[in-house]
Amino acid sequence: MPPKAKITRDMVVAAAFEVARETGAENINARTVSKKLNCSTQPVMYHFATIEELKKAAYQQADEYHTQYLMSVPETQKGVLLGIGLNYIRFAVEEPDLFRFLFQAGFIPHNNLIEMIDSEELLPVITAMQEETCMDLEQTKEIFITLAMFAHGYASIIANNSLAYDEKLIAAHLERVYKGAVLALQHDSETLTQEETK
Repeated sequence: MPPKAKITRDMVVAAAFEVARETGAENINARTVSKKLNCSTQPVMYHFATIEELKKAAYQQADEYHTQYLMSVPETQKGVLLGIGLNYIRFAVEEPDLFRFLFQAGFIPHNNLIEMIDSEELLPVITAMQEETCMDLEQTKEIFITLAMFAHGYASIIANNSLAYDEKLIAAHLERVYKGAVLALQHDSETLTQEETK
């Protein structure tokens, strides 16, 4: 009789991620994860002293998955910014349980918006936006905040089943918000320049 396959830490995290994805992070526990792995609860508790630790590890995997999803902008998409914004909202449509886990379950590792924007996880998104806008890093971050808050509002409503997904309408709104953020920054820069030359 062949020996039983060893349950690794990565396998436990992957199973917890799947539980969160399929039924919500609130259902991550030793029993549900071990059922996914077709094993006893012992290997789960061997790798993680507490379910809280396991949820944090599953959160990290969900965060990485979300970043990859955001950055998968179709070549036919008009602009990286619009593509990332639409992907953020589309993620809430396609992965509502993961969206709630990432943004509404209290696991966000950053205490404020500035920490979040400066985080390593967002670097690929900010870099792609900066290349498209041809603005400096601080200006790009300002635009990102505006777009992110708008997209997050849309996505949150959709993830909680209160609004139907209408991609054409949402794309038009995102584009308007983006143009407005750029115009506002340009206006602020012009006003500052005028004040400096007085």
